[in-house]
Amino acid sequence: MAPSRQNQAPPYAKDEKVLCFHGDLMYEAKIIEVSVKPGQKPEDAQYRIHYKGWKASWDDWVSQDRIRKFTEDNKQLASQLQAQARMRTQGPKGSKKGVKANGSEMSSARGSEERAAGSSSFGGRGPRRGRDYELESEDVFHARPSIKLIFPDNLKAMLVDDWENVTKNNQLVPVPHPHPVSSILEDYSAYEIPRRPAGSSHVDILEETLQGIKEYFDKSLGRILLYRFERAQYAEIYKKWMSDDPDLGGKTASQTYGPEHLVRLLVSLPELIAQTNMDQQSVNRLREELVKFSTWLSRHTTDYFVSHYESPPLDYIQKAKD
Repeated sequence: MAPSRQNQAPPYAKDEKVLCFHGDLMYEAKIIEVSVKPGQKPEDAQYRIHYKGWKASWDDWVSQDRIRKFTEDNKQLASQLQAQARMRTQGPKGSKKGVKANGSEMSSARGSEERAAGSSSFGGRGPRRGRDYELESEDVFHARPSIKLIFPDNLKAMLVDDWENVTKNNQLVPVPHPHPVSSILEDYSAYEIPRRPAGSSHVDILEETLQGIKEYFDKSLGRILLYRFERAQYAEIYKKWMSDDPDLGGKTASQTYGPEHLVRLLVSLPELIAQTNMDQQSVNRLREELVKFSTWLSRHTTDYFVSHYESPPLDYIQKAKD
């Protein structure tokens, strides 16, 4: 007879080497304790995590959704997240020649295996080849001029699923999206403005923040928010934006792409904003607005995110890999 779920072991074990989310990045860690309360389901277990190379004061109790198996695929994802963060903090060090080659609107610095390897208007050189798995130390972590943004766990999980769907399963987010970014921002504005004093600075800050997200999205989609497999799709969409196409002619990225790509921007915003000249008070206000918006979006994932990705034809897959 099959064992009951209560008698089954949790998915992760004591002393197991894993990768664990801390903020928006993943770090190598070890499970030093597992806690399962009586009657609790195995998947609801709590794990005490020790991050490799970090002081014991950083040990933390986490749930299953913050942990990933220590596999080659997950190590690659961790490395890519780290590389993207390094690119944001290095500043515009790339040569003009590199920008001409890779920094056009029709190019992308984001690929499944070279997500930060190209130039962009927001950063310089990417990681050197061969650095397939390089996680930063505690000292480097503290030295990064980042803005701490509490990002909902379910959106982080969807970000990982999105990465797997595109880079591993060769699938695409439907575009044009049924719920474009511009529509989502309008819905959030309609929800949030009535909750603020009419004509107050709080309303002005909200409107400025949403306009900033829209502008960042429009400018960064083709540069840093696409995986390599999505570039051919983007190229076709871009042609339609520049044409007299009855559906897409004259439109922008925020009017065409949806929340899946928006989340990619949101996790990058703290590092992008760290490269600006904003004063601390403005940064604090912006952080509050981003937390509110991210929290709201995390509560409406079923309303806006697609339930299924598209599987493109074989000729697209071949074209994307060429």
